[in-house]
Parts: sequence; structure tokens; C-alpha cells
Amino acid sequence: MTIAKSANLALSFILELCMLAALGYWGFKTGSATVVQLILCLGVPLLAAVVWGILMAPASPRRLREPFHLILEVIIFALAIIALYTAGQPTLAAIFGVVYVINAVLRLVWHQRPDQLAQRQ
Repeated sequence: MTIAKSANLALSFILELCMLAALGYWGFKTGSATVVQLILCLGVPLLAAVVWGILMAPASPRRLREPFHLILEVIIFALAIIALYTAGQPTLAAIFGVVYVINAVLRLVWHQRPDQLAQRQ
């Protein structure tokens, strides 16, 4: 596996973490009271992580098969991009969206799966 392909898989993991951070940021900016902000800031990323862990994680016995895996991935990342935009970060949302699309297209072109990074090491 080339360095570029390995870097693309590593970027996938970083983007997953950024997706959770974007959802948390949205939750914090959306809530009207401190308690609501904390619940949304922690709860929304936690919900996304649970869904990801059950349906998307490479080692999950309930992992979705393609194309459903890709469809859910796009939906979750689109929600994170929209969350950044609605939280007042349109430039960051655009950058995040462009980087995600480039990463996803390269994974499709190179026939990469996220579990390949773990197998490589």
C-alpha cells in the first residue's frame, strides 16, 4: 500500500473524529441554556458514535454492507457539515465538506475500506 493510500485511510479516521467534534460544537451553540448546551454537546456526538459503532465500525457484527454503508456514512457526514453551517461556521463547513468528499472519492477509486488501516499495522 502506498503512502498516499495509507494517509487517505488515516484521514478517514481523523474526519470521523472531526464529525463528532462538529456535532458537539453544534450542540453547544444550539442550546439556549447551559444544561441544554451540555446535553446536546455530549448527547448528539454520543448518539452518532453509537450508531457508527454498531452499523459502521469495521469489527461490528452488524456492519452494513455496501451501498448501505456508504449511504449512511454520507448522511452522517452531511449532518455534521450542516451542523457546522447552522452553528455559524460556513467556511469551516465548506472546508470539512470538500475534504470529506475528496477522501471518500479516493477511497472509492482506490477500493479502500477503513478496516484496511488496522490490518496494515
